Amino acid sequence: MPLKVLDATVSSFDTVFDKFRSEAPTHSTNLILFLADTDPSTSLSWCPDCVRAEPVIFKKLEGPSDNVALLRAYVGDRPTWRNPLHPWRVDPRFKLTGVPTLMLWEDDVVKGRLEDHEAHVERKIDGLVAGK
Repeated sequence: MPLKVLDATVSSFDTVFDKFRSEAPTHSTNLILFLADTDPSTSLSWCPDCVRAEPVIFKKLEGPSDNVALLRAYVGDRPTWRNPLHPWRVDPRFKLTGVPTLMLWEDDVVKGRLEDHEAHVERKIDGLVAGK
């Protein structure tokens, strides 16, 4: 089964996350990728680390034999993300400090994570997916 991608924004997250969680047992690996929104003036993410990491992550996850689900969650524009009370900064499940952040979701909890400074490193992505 190919990579299954679900997209969520801050406002749609709860509904999409419920679907992601309910389908999690049917996938061998479940990941959440928190990214910055696209800047309408450039059509690129406002976050240079996200621009660098996202294609690497997708390259690593799009293996033909994998059964991977990826919830891609967009944190909002820069001012929204910079707010210290951003919902995913204060959510005890996620405790986000930077984007991009890639998390391994297993047994209804975060089992591993790659923060912004390492989310583009192929061997670390492989390790996270392998549960190491």
